[in-house]
Amino acid sequence: MPDFLLELLSEEIPARMQARARADLAALFAAELEKAGLKAEAVHTFATPRRVALIARSLPAETAAVSEEIKGPRTSAPEQAIEGFLRKTGLAKEQLVERDGVWFARIEKPGRRTADVLAEAIPAIVRAFPWPKSMRWGAASVSTESLRWVRPLQGIVAMLGEEVVPVEIAGVKSGAVTVGHRFHHPGLVTIGGAHDYVEKLRAARVVVDQEERARVIREGAARAAAAAGLRLVEDEGLVAENAGLTEWPVPLLGGFDPDFLDVPPEVIQLTMRTNQKYFSCTDAAGSLAPHFVCVANIEAADSGAAIVEGNRKVLAARLADARFFWEQDLKVPLEEQTKKLSQIVFHEKLGTVADKVERVASLARWLVERRIVGHKSARPSTSLGTSDVGRLADLAERAARLAKADLVTGLVGEFPELQGVIGGHLARAQGGPDDVADAIRDHYKPVGQGDAVPTAPVTVAVSLADKLDTLFAFFDIKEYPTGSKDPFALRRAALGAIRLILCNRLRVHTDAPIELWLGQDDPGKGLSHADIARRSLLTSILDFLLDRLSVQLREEGVRYDFVQASRRWQGRDDGRLDRVSARAKALQAFVETKEGGDLLALYKRAANILKKEGWPPATPSPEGEEGIERAASLGYAPAPEEAALIAALDAAEPRAAAAVEAEDFEGAMSALATLRAPVDAFFDKVTVNDPDEAKRAARLGLLARLREAIHRVADFSRIEG
Repeated sequence: MPDFLLELLSEEIPARMQARARADLAALFAAELEKAGLKAEAVHTFATPRRVALIARSLPAETAAVSEEIKGPRTSAPEQAIEGFLRKTGLAKEQLVERDGVWFARIEKPGRRTADVLAEAIPAIVRAFPWPKSMRWGAASVSTESLRWVRPLQGIVAMLGEEVVPVEIAGVKSGAVTVGHRFHHPGLVTIGGAHDYVEKLRAARVVVDQEERARVIREGAARAAAAAGLRLVEDEGLVAENAGLTEWPVPLLGGFDPDFLDVPPEVIQLTMRTNQKYFSCTDAAGSLAPHFVCVANIEAADSGAAIVEGNRKVLAARLADARFFWEQDLKVPLEEQTKKLSQIVFHEKLGTVADKVERVASLARWLVERRIVGHKSARPSTSLGTSDVGRLADLAERAARLAKADLVTGLVGEFPELQGVIGGHLARAQGGPDDVADAIRDHYKPVGQGDAVPTAPVTVAVSLADKLDTLFAFFDIKEYPTGSKDPFALRRAALGAIRLILCNRLRVHTDAPIELWLGQDDPGKGLSHADIARRSLLTSILDFLLDRLSVQLREEGVRYDFVQASRRWQGRDDGRLDRVSARAKALQAFVETKEGGDLLALYKRAANILKKEGWPPATPSPEGEEGIERAASLGYAPAPEEAALIAALDAAEPRAAAAVEAEDFEGAMSALATLRAPVDAFFDKVTVNDPDEAKRAARLGLLARLREAIHRVADFSRIEG
């Protein structure tokens, strides 16, 4: 069976669009084949700056003949309706089939040559191609019906086996001829078919496989840096972008004036990456080196010396601009910059950035003063005495007040990605404490799932306060995330806050910071009567955080139902996220053991019996009330297994309760594990629904006691399976 080759040649395709173009080409091609009842054994797609291409392996020579049945009107329908159906199908009335009072038309479609199918499919694919941006060109562009393509379409190669599939789109006819490298091989290249497409282009200095170009760039850049005793700063995004800019990539090492190294390294790296698509290098000590690796699209006769020099000059101009902004920003103290924040609107309902800074500063200070941060943290050595709390609180408040100051600097205006980072450098250069500079630099962290989580107390206080304030503020004005829409990145803020709490083992109950945010003088003692109408804010934020916690724990392998079973504490949803997390992990570890799995099955059996019997009854009978009491103190001689279960509960309940109170959830699960054998024996030997009403009530009460004992540790009813 022959292979099919399709190449769409055009002027330069933006690198950012090439991966999506490959996926779209494969999807559109598969859809067109499916319509005709065809399927390729495999489909490979390629993209370079000048072409997107597809090779489909082993297509059949013809489509199979198919029979299609079309439902028509009822046999009793007016003659006009039947005539319309006949015109639609092209059949005579005698050719229709009647079934259950309805006319059906059976149409036999003969097989077609695959080449004919492809000749129809290619124009459909080209015209339906969903480029993010496209254009019209030439004289035909005056019509809105003319072809749109990412850049002017210049050629089409369409070959089934070794034969050209004839196609014409907007005056461009298909053939077996393409072009090689613009400079190394400016002439035409005749393709024999899919079997020699890749190699013939390689001979014309075009690496058509994007993964191969990426490998050449990755390995060549690392070699160029290593040859100079340097180490390449790995950047897969930059590898992919350069692979999309070149057809014959040649990595080259260059250098810049070391005097530019007095500019923050992040600025230099971002200038090289964003503006010039260069890789950065570090020296043996890990510091940024005054070198770069650029990727040329040709093998120059002078080994790239002129290319490197031209790139060096362009980079020097860029770095000179960056140094100018840095020097200007250094002249203005950050404290002075903060005055401009009152001119930036944070949100029309939430005031300015200066207003947000005030809220964050108060909350950061409170987190330290309440010893939530800096005490019992992930690093016990950071626990503070009373004399140090005030100093740490002062640092946290100062860092929070300066954290947003760099938003009005020239460098952040040029490089918005560096907000926070620039503020940290400025704070340090202007003589600020390292703790404050670090907190300013890192207070946006963690940003994404793979981002590092801060652990320094001042940074944790400012970062957590910033994220909590964002959540509180937008929930207070009822700007909630909905579906896929989250314009204020509240899900990201919630996940960042959760990771800060869990990684630093912070024991913060969400009610207290919300109450502080609402203006309570003594957070943690409940809302005043005046604020009671806003109590729903507590519930909505806690629900949102617990849902995000489920997402976070699922990433760590903890099942959603275990989180749901662990979120209740003393009759309400638990505002201590660290406690919910610890309980969920301990619960999953317990249930995955044999003892835990068996106890879960026995619990569900007990719960089902109680549900079936409606126990405890809404209006208990005297026997029922007495039976509940007898669950602890029986008025009859219990069966040995019944007595063993009562004794086991007497021993396990206080142990489990004490462990839960101490937040030792592994210990609580261990206490529950002792119940498995006596519960199993109880069900095996004891009749719960005894004819004696008193025994029946007592034993149902005993099962209710078992259920409640387990529920004090976790809500097993929410566990699946």
